[in-house]
Amino acid sequence: MLTEKESKAICEKLLSYTKADDAQANVDSEDFSHLRFAANAFATSGRRENVTATVTVWIDRKRGSSTANNVDDTSLKTAVVEAERLARLSPVDKEYVPTLGLQRYKPTNAYVEATVNISLAERARAIDEIIRGCEKAGVIGAGFHHATGVAHGSGTRNGNFYFHRSSLAGLSVTARTPDGSSSGYFLRNHFDVAKLDTARIGREAVQKAVSSKTPRAIPAGVYPVILEPQAADDLIRFGFDARSADEGRSAYSAPGGKTKLGEKIFDERLSVCSNPWHPDLPGSPAAQEGVPAEKIYFVRSGVLENLHYSRYWAKEKGKAPTPGPVNTIIESTAPTASVEKMIEATERGLLVSRFWYIRSVDPRAALFTGLTRDGVWWIENGKIQYPVRNFRFNQSVLTLLAPGNVEMIGPVERVSSSESQGRAASLTPALKVKEFHFSSQSEAV
Repeated sequence: MLTEKESKAICEKLLSYTKADDAQANVDSEDFSHLRFAANAFATSGRRENVTATVTVWIDRKRGSSTANNVDDTSLKTAVVEAERLARLSPVDKEYVPTLGLQRYKPTNAYVEATVNISLAERARAIDEIIRGCEKAGVIGAGFHHATGVAHGSGTRNGNFYFHRSSLAGLSVTARTPDGSSSGYFLRNHFDVAKLDTARIGREAVQKAVSSKTPRAIPAGVYPVILEPQAADDLIRFGFDARSADEGRSAYSAPGGKTKLGEKIFDERLSVCSNPWHPDLPGSPAAQEGVPAEKIYFVRSGVLENLHYSRYWAKEKGKAPTPGPVNTIIESTAPTASVEKMIEATERGLLVSRFWYIRSVDPRAALFTGLTRDGVWWIENGKIQYPVRNFRFNQSVLTLLAPGNVEMIGPVERVSSSESQGRAASLTPALKVKEFHFSSQSEAV
């Protein structure tokens, strides 16, 4: 990966090669490695290193952009020429806002060298233990272990520059019974590979596969539900965009061109914030377009407190651009309860492990559809009774987290949504809710 000095030098070269009215240069370097296993055996292992340099220019308010995979002088000059050519062919960028001048950034501690330099032998030992656990339990395991280091530098024609390094190690494991009738899945990641509990990931996946054998079919409908942290993180998507709210296209829009700012939209025990310096979830020191990141609450004690204003939309509305989000943290003032305690407190309901293939149905209601996967269980009289077949759901996040629907809240965990394949994370708790809407049965495993 490139150092800050090297990244800055490349940005400065790109900017020096253009005579455009305004310009921005980004340089990204990556060190990525992986180990894949399937059918209880190692499959592939690999490593790649890559550098990309992107230059964006504005000529008479018209925008052009080009990317180079080599950072020698000739390649950089070629990228600038191409960006300028595209700018001259383009229509006027009606949302152009001049690039930032010099800003000040507070560093975040998101990089651990050992994560990027994890040895193949160390990684193989961890996966071998998981494979042995699968064989002992009589299930078939597959998974993907990856480690990444990324360095990002960004400079502007108007004198700004920032640099940020981050690391990430993640592991997902799927365990299935030989007949393919039941499955378990578990995924976690961390910027510090020493804090990635691979043994737990394998153990949880195996346990879910074994305990979901011979599922029964029950009717779709509205049920009390316990969402494990994975399921909660898979589904809960906020999208606090100010422009869509102002234009009536959002769940945070209100009649008459207004928004729901200041209204209670969630359970009063819940807050949603972005904090670049959270020790378990450090984010970038720079938010959108290089705006210095700050800790910011979007929802505090259930009340919608802020929306996300891009630099363009902030200019249109006479507001300051929003210094986030650079991560997502769900906070709770409620006494925390483990999933086990939630089960004990459930007279009749369902325990959901995770969701998959989640898609938006109606942005104005924050309504999503998708499927349960890899373990759903029926609870009765405070105990898990038996596994059940999967469902398709149609559920609004606003309704899910609304006052009166949230019964119990777990401690937050660093969780990565299934569909991100372990490349993103949030701090999300398990949730026990009164009503969750399952629309039909599913044959998914």
